Amino acid sequence: MTTYSIEDHQEGTITYRDKKRYFWLISVFMPIFPLTGVILFYQTGIEWTLCLPLLINYTVMPVLDWLIGSDTNNPPEQLVPQLEADKYYRFLTYATIPLHFVALFIFAYVVGTNDLSWWAILVTAIIAGGYSGLGINTAHELGHKQTGIEQLLAKITLAVPAYGHFCVEHNRGHHVLVATPDDPASSRLGESIYAFTLREIPGTFKRGWNLEKSRLNKQGKSTWSIHNDILQSYLMSAVLQGGLIYAFGLVMLPFLAVHNFWAWYQLTSANYIEHYGLLREKKDTGRYERCQPHHSWNANYIMTNLALFHLQRHSDHHANPIRRYQSLRNFKDIPELPNGYYGMYLLAYIPWLWYRVMDHRVLALPHINGDLSKVNICPRKREAIIARYGAS
Repeated sequence: MTTYSIEDHQEGTITYRDKKRYFWLISVFMPIFPLTGVILFYQTGIEWTLCLPLLINYTVMPVLDWLIGSDTNNPPEQLVPQLEADKYYRFLTYATIPLHFVALFIFAYVVGTNDLSWWAILVTAIIAGGYSGLGINTAHELGHKQTGIEQLLAKITLAVPAYGHFCVEHNRGHHVLVATPDDPASSRLGESIYAFTLREIPGTFKRGWNLEKSRLNKQGKSTWSIHNDILQSYLMSAVLQGGLIYAFGLVMLPFLAVHNFWAWYQLTSANYIEHYGLLREKKDTGRYERCQPHHSWNANYIMTNLALFHLQRHSDHHANPIRRYQSLRNFKDIPELPNGYYGMYLLAYIPWLWYRVMDHRVLALPHINGDLSKVNICPRKREAIIARYGAS
């Protein structure tokens, strides 16, 4: 196992080994994990076997998070430059990209060449979309980096879920206005995930397009041109998904429609749980305070972090967005989710249960301490929430 070390004149020799170094391969192979259901289907001919990955996501993964527990260790800050310079970690994100394409093609082949019942097509599209949603996570890690190759690879990866505006909107929109009422990608206390979906998906698309249009206008370039980063990715999506329709017929139209929406919904689900109810202070100047670790919900659960390139250490990510996944840190006294993302998604899909679990956690945070003026509240629910929890 690789050891990183440095001599410090105060602390002597500092060494660090990433015990999760080879376990990060779980993130690489996650996009093709659902093919286990496909293999079982071809061995047995039983359509229900296609549901296996969906059941594992929402039952086994939350239980594994609970059983395996959390990892709150941080790499020594003095060694982070060495850790981030290690090309092994970068290679893992590169290696994941073709697997997103492979998984989508295989699922399309299963639907296009078998006489499946309508519900099997629906379930297969949902599973394919869920794992293509991981492509947005891969693009998220790549798109934050300041190298041309990684930003290009992010656009290519986003062609799979057909979400080409993500990097533009996320980097220049969400990260600027996160945890504020002005951000369509930050959920509010009392807002259900379904109401959030209707606000977030169109809101982020519109913001991403306007940001890219503004960038090109400043450069004197046409919005409708090859210079448009969003159109570049969507053109690749059109070729990819158009090719699947040509190869496997019109059954691909409902399959891809469900696939694309469910992939987008995975990002929406992540955005919903990552900033629920959190609010940055607005200064007298009209500008918001700098984003701090306590403006994002964090999760240190080992299993799902290994499956998601450390996405769940979201507090450090928003405070330091160009930091690479292997060096993201845990902090004390920050918002902590009671389970990993898959468990929290399932909870969010049942709004009354979500509110019961999460609302009191928001109000109990040290920097909020029951003060509703420090909470991002759903405007339609404001009076009811104040009546329930009391004005500070």
